[in-house]
Amino acid sequence: MELYNYMEDMVAGVLDEFLADNSEVCNCTKCRLDMMAKTLNKLPAKYVVSDKGRVFTKLQETEVQLKADIFRELTKAAVYVKKNPRH
Repeated sequence: MELYNYMEDMVAGVLDEFLADNSEVCNCTKCRLDMMAKTLNKLPAKYVVSDKGRVFTKLQETEVQLKADIFRELTKAAVYVKKNPRH
């Protein structure tokens, strides 16, 4: 296994939920990647290098505060991208 930032999976999952509830936000690939990049730059990385680390990090994903932090930063990113689309 290679070095991997598991936070990318968590942000992608929350982004899917966010976009399902916010149809006014663009869902094109470029806007999705912009929102993910802005969000990931504001959150701490969760690097794993083994399957055991991946499982442990996945367990942390259920923490309410972590999901709230991701949602908060994703909302800020969506507002920014909506005002400044690059597509």
